[in-house]
Amino acid sequence: LYFSAQEGILIFYHIKDLQYEIKICADISQPISSLMFSPDYTSLLLVTDQGTVYSYRPAHSGEAVKLLDASSSCFLAADFLTPGNNYCVSVTISGEVQVWSLEDGTYLSKINLGTEVQET
Repeated sequence: LYFSAQEGILIFYHIKDLQYEIKICADISQPISSLMFSPDYTSLLLVTDQGTVYSYRPAHSGEAVKLLDASSSCFLAADFLTPGNNYCVSVTISGEVQVWSLEDGTYLSKINLGTEVQET
């Protein structure tokens, strides 16, 4: 079970029978608004309130890697672009949809929807 604390800490609970173990996986020092696993469960996207997206790979037990910082563009949400887990897609409040490489955070393309997007 993965969850995030208010302070921007990604925590893993390993639960087996009536026993559990707690592990702090990453500290990004920004409140995390959402967590999304890739379709094959090898990567986890951490999206912050400020519009920064991090990637965390549980099997590698490393730090979270900053992929993109959309804080200046009224960032709303991000998710994996399927099939596969090589790309993510983000959307801004102004309706701009952007595609990013998860390998190195490279910005690949965008399209403007021509309408404002609201969180539901």
